[in-house]
Amino acid sequence: MAHDDEGAPGRLVLAGTPMGDPGDASQRLRDALASADVVAAEDTRRTRMLARSLDVEITGRVVSFYDHVEAERTPGLIADIEGGATVLLVTDAGMPSVSDPGYRLVVACVDAHLPVTCLPGPSAVTTALALSGLPVERFCFEGFPPRKSGQRRTWLAELRTERRAAVFFEAPHRLADCLADAVEVLGAERRAAVCRELTKTYEEVRRGTLAELAGWAAEGVRGEITVVLAGAEPESVDAESLVERAEKLVAAGMRLKDACAEVATGGVGKKELYDAVLAARKD
Repeated sequence: MAHDDEGAPGRLVLAGTPMGDPGDASQRLRDALASADVVAAEDTRRTRMLARSLDVEITGRVVSFYDHVEAERTPGLIADIEGGATVLLVTDAGMPSVSDPGYRLVVACVDAHLPVTCLPGPSAVTTALALSGLPVERFCFEGFPPRKSGQRRTWLAELRTERRAAVFFEAPHRLADCLADAVEVLGAERRAAVCRELTKTYEEVRRGTLAELAGWAAEGVRGEITVVLAGAEPESVDAESLVERAEKLVAAGMRLKDACAEVATGGVGKKELYDAVLAARKD
């Protein structure tokens, strides 16, 4: 993967790494580990262990690239790429930049007009979504919840009416508290799935209501955790109250058509509401 043209810039290669089972490593990742000029690794020891398990010899320079040194190491890696090197960025598991180091380096490359490419690989997000048994045609990724309960409850409140499934990571020692807060904020009956140790020997997926999952987690949970939260059900709407709200806006000077567009929600369209207002006026 080293550069071909003398004087031409190199490139940054982001690569997805196995979450647990080395067999999930792609052939492109194997080739990249063997040929990259520089391997920037979140944990150099784990990356060397992965290479050995894949029977790959890393011939390039290996440098550490974790959260606390990301800003410090980025300028040097940019200089390497400008000098023609291929820099391979890998994290401990999954895809760089997704709740892992990488974002700063990608932005720096983009700002410097340097090539960036990606080798697709395992993803805890999509794996958990597929295994959740929940409707996940549309979803949002929320990273890690806040650590403190008050901030976490505020964060959960933002998901109260989110219609898309939400997927997030959580530390095992905070999972019980997080789910307990979710019960209080989102309701005991909201459905979810907790995926533990994905692709590893003790992989486990627990599905149920938030109340059921909180009770299970209270006993203690270990391993890497990914949570999938079902999207909110559409709220039932009282059409009569929508008519009243539209009429108040009209009384305040808004045109009826605009008032209906403003108020229409929860499965009641603006045309349907407009007709309902006119019908109510005749009664």
